[in-house]
This record gives sequence, C-alpha cells and structure tokens, in this order.
Amino acid sequence: MKNIEMVARQIVDAAYFIHQELGPGLLESAYQFCLIKELKERGLEVKAEVGVPLVFKGEKLDCGYRLDILVEQQIILEIKSVETLLPIHTAQLITYLKLTELKLGFLINFNTQYFKSGIRRIAYNL
Repeated sequence: MKNIEMVARQIVDAAYFIHQELGPGLLESAYQFCLIKELKERGLEVKAEVGVPLVFKGEKLDCGYRLDILVEQQIILEIKSVETLLPIHTAQLITYLKLTELKLGFLINFNTQYFKSGIRRIAYNL
C-alpha cells in the first residue's frame, strides 16, 4: 500500500494540472474522465463509480451510492462542476468516508477560476 500523503499529493497535482489545461465550464463527467486518465498515467490504482453498500441491521443494502473515484483503495474523490460547493457536498463525502471506513477524501470543484478555491481535503476519524 502506497503512503497516503504521497498519493494525496499526486491527486492534488493531477487535479491542478487538469484545471490548468481545461479551465472551468465543462461537465463533471469530462473532468472525472480526465482525472482518472491522469492518475492512471501517474501509476496509481484508480476505480470509478465504486458502489458503496449501506449496512442496516446487519444487512448490506445497495441503495445506489457510488463513489466518483477511489484511488489506491485509500482516498475518495468526489468531483463537482458547480457554481459553489455547498455543505451538502461536504456531507456527502463525509458519509462516503463513514460508510467505507476510509480516512481521507477530496471534494474537487473544477468550475472555479482559481483551483485552490475549488478543492477541499476532508479527513474523517473513525
């Protein structure tokens, strides 16, 4: 398993590169595909649209939850292309961290003039 901080740095660098190349205004799916391609080219294990079951009363239920991107089985990426990140977007990522028992995620909004205003690192302590 790769060092989580090294992976996190690669994610931020890749997302920044994509933002610089493409700028704001594209569909979320376009940024997601480009980020997956860039991360794979950097040698990272990447999975898209990963299903996350909800466990209720000891039973796993498929409620349709899907992670946008899972990197190295360690970090969740939620990709957005919206005017403003809302508290519900952060809550969504925290919920995914809780359900997967992972500790780190990034909420990345590519629809911003400046990249640093569109990225949030979310750490979750179990």
